[in-house]
Amino acid sequence: MQDDSIVLVTISGKDAPGIVSAMTSVIAGASIRILDIEQVVIHNMIILSILMDFAEGSNEQKPVLKELLFEAKRLGLNLDFNVLSDTDFSLHNTRFTYAITCVGENISADVLARISSTLAAAKVNIDRIGKLNEGKLNCVEMIAYADQAVDISELRRQLLHISTEYPVDISLQKENIFRKAKRLVVMDMDSTLIQVEIIDELARLVGVGEEVAQITSATMAGELDFEQALIQRVSLLKGLKVETLQQVYDNTKLMPGAKKLIGILKRLGYKTGVISGGFDFFTQRFKQDLGLDYAFANTLEIKDGALTGKLVGPIIDAPKKAELLEEIAKQEAISLEQVIAIGDGANDLLMLERAGLGIAFNAQRKVREAASYSISQRNIDSILFLLGINERDVEEIS
Repeated sequence: MQDDSIVLVTISGKDAPGIVSAMTSVIAGASIRILDIEQVVIHNMIILSILMDFAEGSNEQKPVLKELLFEAKRLGLNLDFNVLSDTDFSLHNTRFTYAITCVGENISADVLARISSTLAAAKVNIDRIGKLNEGKLNCVEMIAYADQAVDISELRRQLLHISTEYPVDISLQKENIFRKAKRLVVMDMDSTLIQVEIIDELARLVGVGEEVAQITSATMAGELDFEQALIQRVSLLKGLKVETLQQVYDNTKLMPGAKKLIGILKRLGYKTGVISGGFDFFTQRFKQDLGLDYAFANTLEIKDGALTGKLVGPIIDAPKKAELLEEIAKQEAISLEQVIAIGDGANDLLMLERAGLGIAFNAQRKVREAASYSISQRNIDSILFLLGINERDVEEIS
């Protein structure tokens, strides 16, 4: 391609049927090659960009641009054009691309300014911005690019810092085929799929609630060994009747948005599962009630209709959770890049790190900093935004 042979034409104004047809007909009549075309309509206002190559017909450039300008004026539109160098066009095709998603009840101009300035400082340029939700601005997706690969870990750390100052969650992902081609979602149960820690609920019923809650809190923060802490807590549940376990299950509430999230994922063909350091008495029931494909958890020993205070079989700790995630992915012939893992505690970290997208949900700071993405929103179905699924898509699927 020769210098001055690549021209970007931008048309803007009030949207109406026939605009693309009119513009492309002019170009077709001159036998000019279109290299790229993109259109966006915002509140009935259109922005149409067409990248053209005049390399084999440079003498056609002025007549075609003049005719395009005439056609735009006829339609009541504005037209502008820019000549791109070969270098500009080459960079456009070899850039590194990223997706930044911001979710929150109030995404202010200040938040957007902080995000965009952070990206600019890292030499990441925003290519396009879109709103994924209906109504007020609750979710923004930015597609951005850089001439060279960026330090994703450092950029995520900087974006996480913004999240600590404002009531928003910000994710950074590579924009590639795997972002929107996830096929498996596994999640923790306690404080993730459901709103409570089951073991704390059981402990309250036998009068050791405060003692068990303290152990649970220290374990979630990574201050205590999970296996020993679990054995210690379960021993305090000795004598609890099976009927009581069922009562606790019946009264347990799902996390807001959990049923919707799982339902939509299933409609889209995802495999779903729960991998918990809790108890299979509960995970198996959630598997049946929600239609999950997999459920793994620890097994409580029961004799004569009551808990013995012991566990049966291997304990599902952090390494085991990661191992089970890999086993499910292998069994389903799914790449780890296509796996989403969701959890809130230190024993979820290895599982989150192993997945293509690890999401810390209302988690401890240590877990938030280690995960690919952190959600502090109450509704877990906001995870759909990370897959580029907007509210209109959700309404169509539901």
